[in-house]
Amino acid sequence: MHLQDPTLHTNGTVPMDKNQQAVKAPGPVSQTQVMNPLTIISRLLLNAGRDRTPEGIAANREEASAVLARFDQADFPALVKFAADHHVLVRTFEIFNGLRNGNAAEGAENGILGQALATLDHEHARIAHALSALEKICSEFEAQGLRLVVIKTLDHWPDLGNDLDLYTDAAPADVRRIMTHSFQAEVEERSWGDRLACKWNFRVPGLPELVEFHVGRLGQTGEHVELAKNLIERAEHIQIRGHRFRVPAPPDRLMISTLQRMYRHFYFRLCDIVDTVHLLEHRHVDFPALRASAMKSGIWPGTATYLTIASDYLTQYCGRSLALPSFVWSASQFGGDEVTFRKGFLRVPIMPHSVSLFASQFASTAGSRNLSGAARLSLLPWLATAAAVCYKISGSDKGIW
Repeated sequence: MHLQDPTLHTNGTVPMDKNQQAVKAPGPVSQTQVMNPLTIISRLLLNAGRDRTPEGIAANREEASAVLARFDQADFPALVKFAADHHVLVRTFEIFNGLRNGNAAEGAENGILGQALATLDHEHARIAHALSALEKICSEFEAQGLRLVVIKTLDHWPDLGNDLDLYTDAAPADVRRIMTHSFQAEVEERSWGDRLACKWNFRVPGLPELVEFHVGRLGQTGEHVELAKNLIERAEHIQIRGHRFRVPAPPDRLMISTLQRMYRHFYFRLCDIVDTVHLLEHRHVDFPALRASAMKSGIWPGTATYLTIASDYLTQYCGRSLALPSFVWSASQFGGDEVTFRKGFLRVPIMPHSVSLFASQFASTAGSRNLSGAARLSLLPWLATAAAVCYKISGSDKGIW
């Protein structure tokens, strides 16, 4: 992972390894190591849960204790902001919560540890409220015979993002009717991109998070109809804190993440890396089936690249890599060495890599005679240009994307 921010340091250089050879992991946090949130939280989260032996747990507690010892009151707000921006606040602070009864916590309840635990309690309350509202929405749609899948939002569990994302194959009129009549929600103004992608955002009274519906289509321009159809057919049920939800199957979850990061936003949050690592290390993923679905949707190069970036990042901070098949590595267009940390996020280069991925998707979509999808994709460069001009003039691309 190539990090150009001069304030970022790891304890030694860790080479990328696309042959999955053994790579020595960085050592524990040293007293001289710069305490930047990216390095510290990456190491803590990617190592947490991997080695659950008594020795592994003790080592992770020791590193978490060292982190707390190095932070002071002035550093704490930056740590909280970074963890919240990257949707890893709960997972990070629950590691610190594990120190509550340890020697490192003695006398610390009113210091950094105390602040961390208070922040954790506040976030738990926010998430509990959001989950309850989300379940009520899902239950209402199901009661009316309409199918609904929670996408992206629950991938970060036990964290939760800034909005609640759902996919449905219901008619747009039914979505608006249920949200406005059953939940007294207000429809947010839609941008050009929202209209093209068939997205609606709703503001529900008493719920801080927006509720975002993807209706009948997926993708930046709504080009994916077959992928959306398969998503709802393959969805699985999960239980979270007594709440029941339908979520995408693992391959679909990876493709949705790819669409969001490689074809829309062009940057990663740390949660994307942590979520993907956890998924691939704890769930079975049928990679040949994933490849077939992604190729059919024209996004296999982006999917393979997404996976190799996650693996390269894991190697950078933990010295191990994901067990990816050779055909994933060979299809990847670039790796973690092309990703940079700028303006608070892990940035994917738009030129030439993202443009190349778009061109590949467009060619595949047109080649499969999906004329509707190709027509929608052809509008993307115009939208991007309009957004860039609008941003340059007003400092915002609101109304475009």
